[in-house]
Amino acid sequence: METTSRAVAQTPDAEGGQPAPSARRTVDGYLLAPFPWYGLDEAFTGQRWLMQVGTAADGAVEHGSIGHGDEPSVRNEASEDKDRFAVVVTVAANPSRKSADGTGLLEATSVSSAAWLAGVGLLSFTWPGHMDHTLRDDWLEQQTETAWALADDLDGSDWSTLSLPVDGVPTPFHYRESEFGWVLAGPTQEGVHVGAYGRGMSAYGLGFAVVKDINTYA
Repeated sequence: METTSRAVAQTPDAEGGQPAPSARRTVDGYLLAPFPWYGLDEAFTGQRWLMQVGTAADGAVEHGSIGHGDEPSVRNEASEDKDRFAVVVTVAANPSRKSADGTGLLEATSVSSAAWLAGVGLLSFTWPGHMDHTLRDDWLEQQTETAWALADDLDGSDWSTLSLPVDGVPTPFHYRESEFGWVLAGPTQEGVHVGAYGRGMSAYGLGFAVVKDINTYA
Protein backbone atom coordinates (compact mmCIF):
# COMPACT_ATOMS: atom_id res chain seq x y z
CA MET A 1 0.00 0.00 0.00
CA GLU A 2 2.83 2.37 0.81
CA THR A 3 4.35 2.10 -2.67
CA THR A 4 1.04 2.67 -4.43
CA SER A 5 0.06 5.54 -2.16
CA ARG A 6 3.33 7.37 -2.56
CA ALA A 7 3.11 7.09 -6.33
CA VAL A 8 -0.28 8.76 -6.26
CA ALA A 9 0.93 11.49 -3.94
CA GLN A 10 3.72 12.35 -6.39
CA THR A 11 1.51 12.55 -9.48
CA PRO A 12 2.51 15.70 -11.44
CA ASP A 13 0.24 18.64 -10.73
CA ALA A 14 -1.17 21.21 -13.08
CA GLU A 15 -0.18 24.86 -12.75
CA GLY A 16 -1.13 26.11 -9.32
CA GLY A 17 -0.68 22.73 -7.63
CA GLN A 18 -4.07 21.20 -8.44
CA PRO A 19 -4.36 17.73 -9.95
CA ALA A 20 -4.06 17.71 -13.72
CA PRO A 21 -7.45 17.65 -15.48
CA SER A 22 -6.60 14.31 -17.10
CA ALA A 23 -6.39 12.77 -13.62
CA ARG A 24 -9.87 13.95 -12.67
CA ARG A 25 -13.43 13.94 -13.90
CA THR A 26 -13.46 10.50 -15.52
CA VAL A 27 -15.69 7.88 -13.97
CA ASP A 28 -14.11 4.93 -15.80
CA GLY A 29 -11.60 4.06 -13.07
CA TYR A 30 -14.24 4.24 -10.37
CA LEU A 31 -16.42 1.78 -12.28
CA LEU A 32 -13.55 -0.73 -12.38
CA ALA A 33 -13.27 -0.90 -8.59
CA PRO A 34 -14.37 -4.23 -7.06
CA PHE A 35 -15.46 -2.45 -3.89
CA PRO A 36 -18.10 0.19 -3.03
CA TRP A 37 -17.25 3.88 -2.94
CA TYR A 38 -18.10 6.06 0.03
CA GLY A 39 -19.14 9.69 0.13
CA LEU A 40 -20.99 12.01 2.46
CA ASP A 41 -24.51 10.83 3.23
CA GLU A 42 -27.75 12.42 2.04
CA ALA A 43 -27.63 15.07 4.75
CA PHE A 44 -25.07 16.85 2.58
CA THR A 45 -26.89 18.64 -0.24
CA GLY A 46 -24.02 20.54 -1.87
CA GLN A 47 -21.91 19.89 -4.94
CA ARG A 48 -20.25 16.49 -5.41
CA TRP A 49 -17.39 15.75 -7.80
CA LEU A 50 -14.86 13.10 -8.79
CA MET A 51 -11.13 13.38 -8.16
CA GLN A 52 -8.93 10.40 -9.01
CA VAL A 53 -8.32 6.71 -8.32
CA GLY A 54 -5.12 4.94 -7.29
CA THR A 55 -4.10 1.64 -8.85
CA ALA A 56 -1.67 -1.17 -8.12
CA ALA A 57 1.10 -2.16 -10.55
CA ASP A 58 -1.27 -4.58 -12.28
CA GLY A 59 -3.85 -1.83 -12.84
CA ALA A 60 -6.27 -2.97 -10.13
CA VAL A 61 -8.06 -0.06 -8.46
CA GLU A 62 -7.11 0.11 -4.78
CA HIS A 63 -8.39 3.49 -3.60
CA GLY A 64 -9.85 6.76 -4.76
CA SER A 65 -11.25 10.11 -3.68
CA ILE A 66 -14.46 12.03 -4.27
CA GLY A 67 -15.11 15.63 -3.28
CA HIS A 68 -17.93 17.56 -1.68
CA GLY A 69 -18.51 21.30 -1.51
CA ASP A 70 -16.22 23.85 -3.14
CA GLU A 71 -13.55 22.44 -5.43
CA PRO A 72 -10.47 23.40 -3.40
CA SER A 73 -7.74 25.66 -4.65
CA VAL A 74 -4.27 25.46 -3.18
CA ARG A 75 -4.38 27.29 0.12
CA ASN A 76 -2.56 30.61 0.17
CA GLU A 77 -2.95 33.89 1.96
CA ALA A 78 -5.66 35.05 -0.44
CA SER A 79 -7.80 31.91 -0.48
CA GLU A 80 -7.28 30.20 2.84
CA ASP A 81 -10.62 31.25 4.27
CA LYS A 82 -12.77 30.81 1.16
CA ASP A 83 -12.80 27.08 0.42
CA ARG A 84 -15.36 24.86 2.14
CA PHE A 85 -14.83 21.26 1.15
CA ALA A 86 -14.65 17.67 2.37
CA VAL A 87 -12.97 14.89 0.40
CA VAL A 88 -13.79 11.25 1.17
CA VAL A 89 -11.13 8.61 0.48
CA THR A 90 -12.15 4.96 0.04
CA VAL A 91 -9.46 2.28 0.44
CA ALA A 92 -10.01 -1.39 -0.34
CA ALA A 93 -9.40 -3.56 2.74
CA ASN A 94 -6.76 -5.88 1.31
CA PRO A 95 -4.66 -8.43 3.22
CA SER A 96 -0.93 -8.78 2.70
CA ARG A 97 -0.52 -10.37 -0.72
CA LYS A 98 1.96 -11.09 -3.50
CA SER A 99 2.78 -8.35 -5.96
CA ALA A 100 1.59 -8.68 -9.56
CA ASP A 101 5.00 -9.92 -10.74
CA GLY A 102 5.28 -12.37 -7.86
CA THR A 103 8.57 -10.92 -6.65
CA GLY A 104 7.40 -9.48 -3.35
CA LEU A 105 4.57 -8.77 -0.95
CA LEU A 106 2.21 -5.83 -0.91
CA GLU A 107 1.41 -4.45 2.51
CA ALA A 108 -2.02 -5.05 3.93
CA THR A 109 -4.24 -1.98 3.94
CA SER A 110 -5.74 -0.65 7.14
CA VAL A 111 -7.36 2.42 8.66
CA SER A 112 -3.82 3.82 8.80
CA SER A 113 -3.68 3.58 5.00
CA ALA A 114 -6.82 5.71 4.76
CA ALA A 115 -5.43 8.18 7.30
CA TRP A 116 -2.20 8.58 5.34
CA LEU A 117 -3.95 9.10 2.01
CA ALA A 118 -6.24 11.66 3.61
CA GLY A 119 -3.31 13.47 5.20
CA VAL A 120 -1.40 13.64 1.92
CA GLY A 121 -4.57 14.72 0.12
CA LEU A 122 -4.94 17.71 2.42
CA LEU A 123 -1.30 18.64 1.85
CA SER A 124 -1.83 18.65 -1.92
CA PHE A 125 -4.13 21.65 -1.47
CA THR A 126 -1.87 23.47 0.96
CA TRP A 127 0.71 26.07 0.10
CA PRO A 128 2.27 27.96 3.04
CA GLY A 129 2.57 31.68 2.47
CA HIS A 130 5.84 33.23 1.29
CA MET A 131 7.14 29.92 -0.11
CA ASP A 132 8.37 29.41 -3.67
CA HIS A 133 8.06 26.21 -5.73
CA THR A 134 11.47 24.84 -4.76
CA LEU A 135 10.97 25.34 -1.05
CA ARG A 136 7.45 23.90 -1.26
CA ASP A 137 8.82 20.68 -2.76
CA ASP A 138 11.07 20.27 0.28
CA TRP A 139 8.26 21.25 2.63
CA LEU A 140 5.85 18.82 0.97
CA GLU A 141 8.30 15.94 1.22
CA GLN A 142 8.86 16.65 4.92
CA GLN A 143 5.15 17.00 5.65
CA THR A 144 4.37 13.82 3.71
CA GLU A 145 6.76 11.87 5.91
CA THR A 146 5.14 13.47 8.97
CA ALA A 147 1.70 12.44 7.71
CA TRP A 148 2.94 8.87 7.31
CA ALA A 149 4.33 8.82 10.85
CA LEU A 150 1.07 10.19 12.25
CA ALA A 151 -1.01 7.66 10.32
CA ASP A 152 1.18 4.87 11.65
CA ASP A 153 0.37 5.90 15.24
CA LEU A 154 -3.40 6.31 15.34
CA ASP A 155 -3.45 5.65 19.07
CA GLY A 156 -1.00 8.49 19.70
CA SER A 157 -1.73 11.80 21.36
CA ASP A 158 -2.04 13.62 18.02
CA TRP A 159 -5.36 11.88 17.39
CA SER A 160 -8.69 12.08 19.17
CA THR A 161 -11.79 9.90 18.75
CA LEU A 162 -14.84 11.15 16.91
CA SER A 163 -18.04 9.12 16.47
CA LEU A 164 -19.71 9.61 13.08
CA PRO A 165 -22.42 7.63 11.27
CA VAL A 166 -21.36 5.20 8.55
CA ASP A 167 -24.38 3.82 6.70
CA GLY A 168 -26.41 5.02 9.67
CA VAL A 169 -24.32 3.18 12.27
CA PRO A 170 -22.28 5.24 14.81
CA THR A 171 -18.63 4.46 14.09
CA PRO A 172 -15.45 5.57 15.90
CA PHE A 173 -13.02 7.59 13.78
CA HIS A 174 -9.50 8.75 14.45
CA TYR A 175 -9.49 12.53 14.05
CA ARG A 176 -6.89 15.29 14.08
CA GLU A 177 -6.77 18.97 13.24
CA SER A 178 -3.90 21.12 12.01
CA GLU A 179 -3.43 24.64 10.73
CA PHE A 180 -4.14 23.30 7.24
CA GLY A 181 -7.46 21.57 7.96
CA TRP A 182 -8.66 18.29 9.44
CA VAL A 183 -8.10 14.59 8.73
CA LEU A 184 -10.03 11.54 9.92
CA ALA A 185 -10.12 7.81 9.22
CA GLY A 186 -12.19 4.83 10.28
CA PRO A 187 -13.65 1.44 9.29
CA THR A 188 -16.82 0.35 7.50
CA GLN A 189 -18.76 -2.89 7.32
CA GLU A 190 -18.43 -3.04 3.52
CA GLY A 191 -14.85 -4.26 3.12
CA VAL A 192 -13.25 -0.82 2.81
CA HIS A 193 -11.61 1.78 5.02
CA VAL A 194 -12.70 5.41 4.87
CA GLY A 195 -10.57 8.49 5.25
CA ALA A 196 -11.56 12.11 4.84
CA TYR A 197 -10.02 15.55 4.90
CA GLY A 198 -11.37 19.04 4.61
CA ARG A 199 -11.19 22.72 5.35
CA GLY A 200 -13.83 25.31 6.09
CA MET A 201 -16.43 22.58 6.72
CA SER A 202 -16.74 21.07 10.18
CA ALA A 203 -16.09 17.34 10.44
CA TYR A 204 -18.32 17.01 13.49
CA GLY A 205 -21.60 16.95 11.61
CA LEU A 206 -20.57 14.64 8.77
CA GLY A 207 -21.93 11.21 7.97
CA PHE A 208 -20.75 8.66 5.39
CA ALA A 209 -22.66 6.28 3.17
CA VAL A 210 -22.10 3.98 0.20
CA VAL A 211 -22.43 5.88 -3.07
CA LYS A 212 -25.43 4.35 -4.84
CA ASP A 213 -24.41 5.56 -8.30
CA ILE A 214 -20.89 6.93 -8.82
CA ASN A 215 -21.98 8.29 -12.20
CA THR A 216 -23.87 11.06 -10.39
CA TYR A 217 -20.52 12.51 -9.31
CA ALA A 218 -19.14 12.81 -12.86
